[in-house]
Amino acid sequence: MKNDEIKIQINNLIKQYFENISHDFKAGQSKIPLASPSYSYEEVIESVDSLLNTCVTMGEKVKHFEEKFAKYVGRKHAIMVNSGSSANLLSLSILTNPKFSKKVNSGDEVITPALTWSTTVYPMVNNGLKPVFVDVNPETFCLDENKIEEAITKKTKAIMPVHLLGNTANMSKIQDIADRHDLFIIEDSCEAHGAEFNKKKIGSFGDMSTFSFFLSHHITTIEGGILLTDNDELYELGKSLRAFGWIRDLDKKDEIKNEFPNIDPRFLFLNIGFNMRPTEIQGAFGIHQIDKLEKFLQIRIDNANFWNKKLEKYSSYIQLPKELPNSRHAYFGYSILIKNNAPFSHKQFSAFLESKKIEVRPIMAGNIVEQPSSKLYEYKISNNLLNSTHIMKNGLFLPNHHKIGELERQYILDTITEFLEKYTS
Repeated sequence: MKNDEIKIQINNLIKQYFENISHDFKAGQSKIPLASPSYSYEEVIESVDSLLNTCVTMGEKVKHFEEKFAKYVGRKHAIMVNSGSSANLLSLSILTNPKFSKKVNSGDEVITPALTWSTTVYPMVNNGLKPVFVDVNPETFCLDENKIEEAITKKTKAIMPVHLLGNTANMSKIQDIADRHDLFIIEDSCEAHGAEFNKKKIGSFGDMSTFSFFLSHHITTIEGGILLTDNDELYELGKSLRAFGWIRDLDKKDEIKNEFPNIDPRFLFLNIGFNMRPTEIQGAFGIHQIDKLEKFLQIRIDNANFWNKKLEKYSSYIQLPKELPNSRHAYFGYSILIKNNAPFSHKQFSAFLESKKIEVRPIMAGNIVEQPSSKLYEYKISNNLLNSTHIMKNGLFLPNHHKIGELERQYILDTITEFLEKYTS
């Protein structure tokens, strides 16, 4: 049998394998996990193609995905990397790089919400920057734009809002503040694929934005992330820092190699850098996943709208997700915040859901200052972090992904209702 015939047979078997997977749900018996991998046979076939042709390191499939994702968000440039965490690290490393024309210096400050995930904050520390923690809007869980200006000092150089759980920060007001104070904006959009604010995609505001494609996110490349920008200088620096400071991907590589005729241009290092390169396997996943994103988003939105409507009658005890006007929540998860006057605790509510095989988790890392790792780096707190602490102690989120169908979402509703009715009857 010829190799082309073997490949066809392999592809047919892969498709058949995925088509045979059963997704039967049995209420009370089947576990509903927080996340479920979103790939199918198309991604696997594309990956096998890379493995068989041995083009497995960063190449044309990565470039194809970069182009597709940049177009989807509405950005000029995209730099795919090996994780969303690396995308955050890359963004701040660009700002602090000696070759950047507006270099940010060690000890300078970055304003960011206290309710966040660790890999938003750690890259600041890694680059010698000082996080300045600002409280969040208690309804959206995102950076409170009304508390930003009081945190600005002569040392402030950037704002890094986090679109937590797929909800949107108020980017028009944040952009206005950044413009008036000449600050960079890096949008941490790692949980907000497809979210929108004022009819623009999240990730299309500010100087740079980052996304994660980890297995649990809206779309996945297994591990993976991306940095987006419209700025040519940021783009060129980012491409170089992604891979050791090499010139290989730079637009002006021919001019650069002429400056250094005694160095092999294949191994010419113009800058310091990292190894953040993705593989072609990740690119192979991405080029198919991006085409499925809107369908996945609609499932999440429909589920959230269903729960919001049905659970509204319990609003005296629980706070449901709220989004800003003229925005689109991407619902990385479905959040519930237990109010202070509730006759039950966060712990009781969580334990009941888990006992019914519905996985729950805290609101990301909670108030990051409360984490023991905060003792290892310098930071500032602006005013107070009361909302972030309250959400950390009383908030949780439930599964809401592409495999939550009508049966699963009804079971989740019935389970929540069963618990709440004990305290409202």
